[in-house]
Amino acid sequence: MVSQQGKSVSKPVGKAKPVGKAKPVGKAKPVGKAKPVGKAKPVEKAKPVEKAKPVGKAKPVGKAKPVGKAKPVEKSSAPIVVDGTNHVAGRLSSNVAKLLLEGNRVTIINSERIMISGQKSNVVGEYKQFLKISSILNPKHGPFHPRRPDTIISRMIRGMLPRKKPSGVEALKRLRAYVGAPKELKAFKKVQFEKAIIRKSSAYYVSMGELGKNVGWN
Repeated sequence: MVSQQGKSVSKPVGKAKPVGKAKPVGKAKPVGKAKPVGKAKPVEKAKPVEKAKPVGKAKPVGKAKPVGKAKPVEKSSAPIVVDGTNHVAGRLSSNVAKLLLEGNRVTIINSERIMISGQKSNVVGEYKQFLKISSILNPKHGPFHPRRPDTIISRMIRGMLPRKKPSGVEALKRLRAYVGAPKELKAFKKVQFEKAIIRKSSAYYVSMGELGKNVGWN
């Protein structure tokens, strides 16, 4: 406030109001006691695992039934007469060897007409080389080489038999071979093997008779 003399006069400051007393803070309410936690239920014991039932013993497999023995070939007292005309030597020998091992008696006729495949010069030349094989000390010690048609075919059949076993020895005893056809065998039925017969002209083959004549058979 400005006075007349130009001096400013300040008003007296009013008395500060006394501050009211702070209200006393109410007492905190006591916290209620925590309810006791209920006892945990006991965990149920795990059920014991059932023991695995013992597996029943496997039934023993039944013994295999023994395979029935092959029926023996009927042996005939009469010999099987084979006509060797126009038969290839190797194929004829294998068929005859099989019959002998089955217990049959086999007779071969017309051995000189059995054929060997190949050119004459080659067949005869190879056989002559075969004849040169002999003992160093003396030819009487062997080996002995056949020159007749019936003995040549017999030697070929012998090579197809287990001749060092009793079965082979007995089979070889049941074999007979002839040059031509004996009179006592004319009444017998003659047998030929279709698969062993030559399929080309006879010019492609050499007969046992021709071979024998070229290596010393009269």
